[in-house]
Amino acid sequence: MTLAKSSNLPNLAGMTHAQLREFFLAMDEKPFRATQVLKWIHQRGVTNFQAMTDISKPLRDKLDAQAEIRLPTIVQNFESEDGSHKWIIEVASGSRVEMVFIPESGRGTLCISSQAGCTLDCSFCATGKQGFNSNLTVAEIIGQLWWANKNLGGFDDVLERPVSNVVMMGMGEPLLNFEPVMNALNLMMDDCAYGLSKRKVTISTSGVVPAIDKLKDYTDASIAISLHAPNDALRSEIVPINKKYPIAMLLNSVKGYMASLNDKRVPVIEYTLIAGVNDHRQHARELAQLLRDFPCKINIIPFNPFSLSDYRRPSNTSITNFRQILQQAGYTVTVRTTRADDIGAACGQLVGNVDDQTKRSSRHLARKGVDVIAASSDVQVQADSV
Repeated sequence: MTLAKSSNLPNLAGMTHAQLREFFLAMDEKPFRATQVLKWIHQRGVTNFQAMTDISKPLRDKLDAQAEIRLPTIVQNFESEDGSHKWIIEVASGSRVEMVFIPESGRGTLCISSQAGCTLDCSFCATGKQGFNSNLTVAEIIGQLWWANKNLGGFDDVLERPVSNVVMMGMGEPLLNFEPVMNALNLMMDDCAYGLSKRKVTISTSGVVPAIDKLKDYTDASIAISLHAPNDALRSEIVPINKKYPIAMLLNSVKGYMASLNDKRVPVIEYTLIAGVNDHRQHARELAQLLRDFPCKINIIPFNPFSLSDYRRPSNTSITNFRQILQQAGYTVTVRTTRADDIGAACGQLVGNVDDQTKRSSRHLARKGVDVIAASSDVQVQADSV
C-alpha cells in the first residue's frame, strides 16, 4: 500500500468512534455504521470500502465518493538481531518518522511517534537534535499501530495481536500535539478498534504541565515522566523545559492526574543515566529524597550513544550502585535493557529524516564541526538503506 494523495475528502482512518457516528449521521445514515467501519479499519486492516461486505453496495459507493481511508507510508523496515523492528514512515509533510516494536516474553511493545522531530531539545536525545517539522495527524499516529499489526500478522487474529502495549515514547513530545494524541489514544483503547487496556497505553512526557493538568478530561491512560535529574539545576541543563515547569510544579501536576484515575496505578519515573552527568551515588540519594512523598516506579535507562552527543553510557557498576540505592530506599526499580541499538532504535536514538523548520539541527552540527550537507546526506542514507 502507498500513501494516498491528500484530498479534501474526510479521512476515516483518523476518526474516533464518536466522530464516525457524527460523520454517518451527517450522511443520513444510521450511527451503527460507525462501529462497522471502525472494526473493518482497525480490527481487520481493511482500507477498501468495497471490501466491507456487511455494508450495502449503495453505501459502499457513497463512501467511495465522499470519504477515504488514508494512512502514512512505510518506506523501510529494519529488523534487529534481537527480534525488534524499526519502521520508517513517511507522513504528509514529507518528513520521515520512526516507530519501534520490541517483543518480550508475554508482551509486545510498540513505541509510537507523535511529531516529526521535537521542539524540546533534551540533551540526551537524538530526536531533539534533528529539530522540528510538524505535528502528526491522528491518522499518522494511529497508522503506526495499524501498520505494526499489518506487518506482524495482527489482523489475522484479533485475540492474539502481537502489540499488547503502546508507549508514546517515539519522536516528539506527545503533549505538545495534544488533541491528535488524545484522539489516537481513544482509538487504541476503543473495544471496537484495538481494545488496549488503559494500563498498557502510556503517555511519556518531559513535563508539559498545562497539558498534564487537563489530561483527566480526555483520557485515563498511564503516564511516564522523563525526569532524568534529581534537582532543578541539573534537570534544566538536560531537559530545558524544566526552566518553565520546574520539578515541584511537574510532580504536583502528575499527582493531580493520578488522583483522577481512582485506581492503584502509579506513574513511571524515567531516568536516563549518563556517565559523569547524573549517575553519581549522591544523585541517587537525592532522587530518593525528592520522590519520598510521590508514589511511583523508577525506570533507569542507560544512555544510548549517538553521533551528535558527547555523552557516554554509564558503567555497569554505576548502574548497579544507582539501582541499589533506590531499592534500599524502598522504590521499585527496573533497568531498561538496551534493545535494537544495532538498527538505531534504542531509547533516545530515533532520528528519522526531518525537514527542520527550526534550523536547530544545523546549529548542533556546526557546534560539532560537522559539514551540514554531508551530515544531512548521512541521515537520509540511514533512512533509505535496508
